[in-house]
Order: sequence, then C-alpha cells, then structure tokens
Amino acid sequence: MAAASASPDEVDEPGMETEAQKLQLNCGDTGESNSAAAGKPLEMDQLQEDSAISQASVSNGGDSETEKDLVELKIIWNKNKYDVKFPLDSTGADLKEKIHSLTGLPPTMQKVMFKGLLPEEKTLREIRVTNGAKIMVVGSTINDVLAVNTPKEAAQQEVKSEENKKEPLCRQKQHRKVLDKGKPEDVMPSVKGVQERLPTVPLSGMYNKTGGKVRLTFKLEQDQLWIGTKERTEKIPMGSIKNVVSEPIEGHEDYHMMAFQLGPTEASYYWVYWVPTQYVDAIKDTVLGKWQYF
Repeated sequence: MAAASASPDEVDEPGMETEAQKLQLNCGDTGESNSAAAGKPLEMDQLQEDSAISQASVSNGGDSETEKDLVELKIIWNKNKYDVKFPLDSTGADLKEKIHSLTGLPPTMQKVMFKGLLPEEKTLREIRVTNGAKIMVVGSTINDVLAVNTPKEAAQQEVKSEENKKEPLCRQKQHRKVLDKGKPEDVMPSVKGVQERLPTVPLSGMYNKTGGKVRLTFKLEQDQLWIGTKERTEKIPMGSIKNVVSEPIEGHEDYHMMAFQLGPTEASYYWVYWVPTQYVDAIKDTVLGKWQYF
C-alpha cells in the first residue's frame, strides 16, 4: 500500500527519460556538427590566406629580382633629356629601338655614345653600364637630313665635275709646296685597301697648307670636328661643313690629301695632308652625315 501512495515527483512517466536522453544526445550531436561545420570554412579561409601570403612573397621576390636587372639611364639628344629604366641584358640594338620610340630617330640614323660608340651586338651589362649613366645620342630626323644633305650633295657633284677638268691635286703648285717636304716621321700608320672606323684618339702627325702640324679630333657626342694646331684648336660643327674632298698622294697612295669646305667657295677649303687611307671613308661619312655600318 505504501508503494501505491508514492509521490507524483517520484513516479517515472513512461518514455520521459528516453526522450530527455535523446534530446541531450541530439543537442550534443548538433553542437559537434555545428562546430565541425564552422571549423571547415575557417580551415579553408586559413589555407587561402596562407596561399595568398605565399604568392605575395613569391611575387615580391620576383619584383625585387626584376628591379635588380634594370638600370637607370639618362638619354640626352638635341638638348632633350629622357630618364628611363632599361634591362641590363638588352643589347645596344634594343636600346636604339627604345631611343627611336622616345625621339623618333630611326636606329640607322642614331649615333649612340657611351664611352665611345655603343656596340649594337653587346648587352648593357657586358659594356658595364651602371645606374645614372649618361647616354649621348647624335642624329637628325629624316627630314632634317634631307634638308641638309641636298645642298651638300649638289656641292659635292659640282666639285667632282671641276676636279675632272683639272690636273691631279697633288701636282698643283699650292699642294706641292707641302708634299715636297715628304711624309712626316710621326704620321699615323696607314693600311691600304682597308676601311676602318674612326679611332678613339685624334688623327695626328699630318700637315696643313702652311706645312705646320695638325691633328683632327672627331667629337661625335658634340657633333663637332676639332682641328688642332700648335697655336690653337678650332671647334667646327659638322653640320656647317659643306663638303669633304680627298685624293691619294702620288707615289704614296696609302695616304690622302683631304680638304674640308668650311664656307661657300673653294677658298674656304681647309687642307690636311698625309691622312691614312683606311680612315678616309669614315671621315667623309661622319662629317657629311652618313652613318658607318662597318
């Protein structure tokens, strides 16, 4: 009878414990499931972030390497200055293309100077170009060249026509006075039958029309010809020289006599004697604005 009068709180209703346990288990499972579900996107985010950092590190490293392979140049042409960055492993020919894009000068019309005439086949690294290097460019646009060369070519044709009517220059009295002194002892050696580029040093040991010693210095970066004697040095813009004539010296055909026309008539010719024959064509091409390809 005592058992029958038990308190309602102590009576286990059928199925209550089981439902509570199920509810507790379900809540636990749901918590674990939610935690796992939340963990997966966090894990993916972390992987993506790590990947982005890794890629940024690689990218920055690549940029750093690229910066190391670029050199800063100051390109100077016709009083204009251009600051550019250019790959060290590019060639002189590549740099000429870059100069073309900056100035409009075709590569074949450019004289590019860096410690002398810039070699087209070598890289900037090979010729030891460093940051801040000045690259001098001498050259004229096609229109400028046509405007300047037309009168020069006409004058040259006229001079050739006149020369054909006269006796050889080296037999004329005014030249014989100098040539009869004989070949100077300190004149530069000649190489017959060969064309060479202008040397990096002045051409020296020659005579002028008074029989005095004279030297020729070609300042390509300034587009000037310097004619030096014991007394003085004349600095002549190459664009002002109207013509250049030359003739082999009889009996010494490996040397030439050469004249630079500094004014409108033959009276303005500046004569130089005993010019080594291998430099004659290079002198004419340089002064008259025709570029050297050899």
